[in-house]
Amino acid sequence: MQYRKLGRTGLDVSVLGYGAWGIGQTMWIGASDDESRKALRGAIERGVTFIDTAYGYGNGHSEELVGEALRAAPETVYVATKIPPRNRIWPAPAGVHASETYPAEHIVRITEESLGRLGVETIDVQQFHVWSDEWLEQGDWLEAVDRLKQDGKIRFFGVSINDHQPANAVKLVQSGHVDTVQVIYNAFDQSPEDELFPAVQEANVGVIVRVPFDEGSLTGQIRPDTEFPDGDFRNDYFRGDRKEQVWERVQALAADLGVSPDEVAGPALRFASTHPAVSTVIPGMRSLRNVERNVAAVDAGPLDAEQLARVRPHRWERDFYRG
Repeated sequence: MQYRKLGRTGLDVSVLGYGAWGIGQTMWIGASDDESRKALRGAIERGVTFIDTAYGYGNGHSEELVGEALRAAPETVYVATKIPPRNRIWPAPAGVHASETYPAEHIVRITEESLGRLGVETIDVQQFHVWSDEWLEQGDWLEAVDRLKQDGKIRFFGVSINDHQPANAVKLVQSGHVDTVQVIYNAFDQSPEDELFPAVQEANVGVIVRVPFDEGSLTGQIRPDTEFPDGDFRNDYFRGDRKEQVWERVQALAADLGVSPDEVAGPALRFASTHPAVSTVIPGMRSLRNVERNVAAVDAGPLDAEQLARVRPHRWERDFYRG
């Protein structure tokens, strides 16, 4: 396993992190707690030292499972979690005041609840689950964050940037108030490279990359005839002709990389970890098999210049979450 500094936090985190959304048993259907425990344990045994969860993943169920894994871990494993906005609106719409999303009392209360579920005295990275740069000078959120740090409840503060809006945290990064940002970055959505990555590199802010597989399309397993369980959010994400769209684009990417569609996940994950601004990548890993495959991919190292050049033309601007 390779390790990198999480920006100015100084934490040495594994390049492959563990994204714990899928084990919360909401929106992603089909995970069993037993298999989730095996995947978490297997990831830690293979050198993963960073786990990202959230209160919103199963109303705390994911945090509880992660807490079990932390207590059983033989080595130091860092945990990041997230505070949902009080108005429960994802992503943050324009024009909403910070007092409606992250008032101080809400930040403190949810943090205390997460500490209990995780079974830790201090959260390594506490994050807002949505963000808008409009909030930078609004409300009392920053006072609450500073108080939590002073009280030893959290070590560092970050935000999870709205889907496909990487520039909507550049001002926050430049303000010096944030230690990490979490952002969608993959072979299709390369937009963080435009403004966000230069800003975080200048400010030495850590980058947590989410959705490296575009909710599964970049594994080569989403095909025109793919079906998802009832209640699984991917029924909406890949609605209409979207499965046909992604399958066509994945085949083109695979052809340019000289691999089969079934093998595109490896280089896709390596792409997400290649940029020097990236600290860790957090794919969802609901099974031990996926852990093993992703560890092997990251162990192969970053893509080389020729491979990167083959991925670049596959940039695809769209938003399946809201579009």
